[in-house]
Amino acid sequence: MKIVAGVLTFFIVIVMLSSCGGTSEASGSTENDSVYLEKSDTIRIANDSLEYEVIIIEPGFNSWLATQPPRGYRSQSSMDIINDFKIPLYNLRVNQPLQYDPNLYPFRIDYDTSVDYGYEVTYLLFNYFKFFEERFNQRL
Repeated sequence: MKIVAGVLTFFIVIVMLSSCGGTSEASGSTENDSVYLEKSDTIRIANDSLEYEVIIIEPGFNSWLATQPPRGYRSQSSMDIINDFKIPLYNLRVNQPLQYDPNLYPFRIDYDTSVDYGYEVTYLLFNYFKFFEERFNQRL
């Protein structure tokens, strides 16, 4: 049951990223165009100027995130490199349901590497992959 909840939560993140419109390069988010909401284990990030929204609903993610290096510890470009590497690996596993648990990898991530989603999205996606790997004993 925990696996299904985790995968559904990850799916929510993926749907929100894949629904992002925009082909122009973003300059990053600011306090004026971003809204951050944290409730228990729900994190929401919205940026109207870039037309994206990310929602992570995962039991334990907030408390786990609090144990990780703080925002600003890693550069956005270094996390982008890791995310750009892990997303295709994740998608490969989605396409091989006989080799990988389809409950863990049910949906592709439609993430455009040419779009700058800003530091906060990059940070949360980077950390969600770490959380996913640790929680479900996966290596991407």
